[in-house]
Amino acid sequence: MKKIQKVFKSKVFLSAVSILIVLVLIGGAFYLGYYEGAKNPKETIIKGVENPQNNEKNIDFNLFWDAWQIVKNKYIEGDKITNQQLLYGAISGLLNATGDPYSNFFSPANAKKFSQEISGQFGGIGAELGIKNEQLIIVSPLKDTPADKAGIRAGDEILKINDTITVGFTTEDAVKLIRGEPKTKVILTIFRNGWEQPKDFAIIRDIIQIPTLESKEIELKPGSREKILYLHLYNFNETAPYLFYQEAVKAMFYDNKGIVLDLRDNPGGYLEVANALAGWFLDKNAIVVKEKFRSGEIQETKANGAELFKKIPVVILINQGSASAAEILAGALRDNRAVKLVGKKSFGKGSVQEIETLKDDSIIKITFAHWLTPNGTVIEKNGLKPDYEVNLTDDDIKAGHDPQLDKALEVLKSEIK
Repeated sequence: MKKIQKVFKSKVFLSAVSILIVLVLIGGAFYLGYYEGAKNPKETIIKGVENPQNNEKNIDFNLFWDAWQIVKNKYIEGDKITNQQLLYGAISGLLNATGDPYSNFFSPANAKKFSQEISGQFGGIGAELGIKNEQLIIVSPLKDTPADKAGIRAGDEILKINDTITVGFTTEDAVKLIRGEPKTKVILTIFRNGWEQPKDFAIIRDIIQIPTLESKEIELKPGSREKILYLHLYNFNETAPYLFYQEAVKAMFYDNKGIVLDLRDNPGGYLEVANALAGWFLDKNAIVVKEKFRSGEIQETKANGAELFKKIPVVILINQGSASAAEILAGALRDNRAVKLVGKKSFGKGSVQEIETLKDDSIIKITFAHWLTPNGTVIEKNGLKPDYEVNLTDDDIKAGHDPQLDKALEVLKSEIK
C-alpha cells in the first residue's frame, strides 16, 4: 500500500464535491465593451509569457491574453491583484470547465490543507461535505466530532454558513467559512428531509482527529460463548489496514460465527486500502473493482489478502453517508459473495481522481476513470441500493435505538449455520 508521503501520486477517493460557475453579464456595459472592441480590434502581447501553439481549429488563445490585460488595466482594484492570483484563477477555471465536481485545482496553501485532511487530522467541525443536485450537503459527520455531537446527520442540506447563503457554493467555498480557530463558533442553517423548516446548529470548532476503526463482540445468543464480530470502519485512510489486522488477530481467539461490517457514514479513502481489506473476505484474485478509462479500456483490481473471513457469514451496513471506497468494498462483497446490504442507499461516488503536483507545490486533482463493481454496476451517481432498506430516525438516535443494526444482526443470524 502506498504511504501518505506518496499521496500526491496516489489514487484517492474523496468525498464528493461539485463546481458551479455563475457568470453575470450586465447587458448595457457588456454591449458597449463588445461594440468598442469590435470597432478597434487588436492583438495583445503579454511580455514574459509564450502563446502556445494552437492545435485546435477555431481556437484563438489570444482571447485569454486579451481578457488578462482587461482585468489588469480596467478592474477597479486591479492594482491589488497579483499575476500569481490571476494565474491560479485561470487554472481553476480550466478545471471548472470540465464540469466535473471532483476535478479541482489547489494553490500551494490549499494543497497543504488538502494533505492534512487525507493524512487524518485537521481543524473544523468534523464533517465530510459534498454537493448533490447542486446543493451543499453533509456527506457524513465523523464520530465524536463537534458536528456529530451537535446532531448533524448524513444528507443534511447546508442552507447557510453563519449569515452567508450557500447557493452556488463549492465544497472549497464552504470549507473556508466553516474552518476556523478551535473553540470558536460557526452556525450552520440545516434542512433535513422530513422537516418543515430549517434549523440553526451552533457548533464549536475543534482540532479534528479522524477515527478509523472500532470493534466489539456481540453474543450470538444470550449467555452464549459464540460471538458476532461487529466492525465499524469510519474511513479508508492509511492506518486502516494495520488496525484491521489487529482486530483480525484478536478475532481468532473468539468463536466468531459472523461479522457485521458497518460502513455507515464512511466517506471513503484510498483504493489500496479498500483492496487490502477486501482480501480478508474474498478468494485471492477475486475481482474487487473495475476501473474504466476514457479510452474504454477496463482494468481489474483483484484481491490478494489473508482470506481469513472468506467463509464467515457477513452483513454490511450502509447509508447515504457511505461513499467511494466504502461503496467499492460493499459492492465487491455483494457481487462476489452475495453479502446482504442493510440500511439506506449509498451516496453514489464512483469516480477516481489522481493527484498531479505542479512545480510550485500547487496540485491538480483530476478525474481519470470511473469505478464499476465486479458485476459491472456503475456506482457514480447511482449508489448501492440495500437488500433490506431500514430507516434510522432522529427519535431512534435520541432513544439510543439502532434498527439498522438490529436488522443486520437478524439477517446475519439467519445465515449462520
